[in-house]
Amino acid sequence: MSNPPVPSLTIRRTLKAAPDQVFAAWTQPEALKRWFAPADGMEVPLAEMDVRVGGRYRIVMRRPDGEEHRVGGVYKEVLPGQKLVFTWAWESTPERESLVTVEIKPAAAGCELTFTHERFFDLAARDRHEKGWTGSMKRLERYLADD
Repeated sequence: MSNPPVPSLTIRRTLKAAPDQVFAAWTQPEALKRWFAPADGMEVPLAEMDVRVGGRYRIVMRRPDGEEHRVGGVYKEVLPGQKLVFTWAWESTPERESLVTVEIKPAAAGCELTFTHERFFDLAARDRHEKGWTGSMKRLERYLADD
């Protein structure tokens, strides 16, 4: 009997920004704080990032009601302006570590971003993350347009 496939998700966006600008949005704490949350009204009071292979990051997202969501992981691959790969684990469920890959390629209008999140614990976790990441991508687009 074979194991069922491990759920994953991929989101693609064409962004009107240079690849280096998009990479900076993912790797500079002050930039990330301005867009990295799944819904408007949420804030990121903490973003600690040691962006190098083996370096760690930690992000705290806060809902308007004060509820906090804490996530962290380790950078596995760092290619400035091109690619970022890191583990992803909520502090509440550290045993459910997954993997995020952000690929950025130049395009006529700016760049193409391919976001892949894989190794989810189950389909429900994938579906929750898909909703959250879709919201975050909208916020990233607005951040890049305003920057």
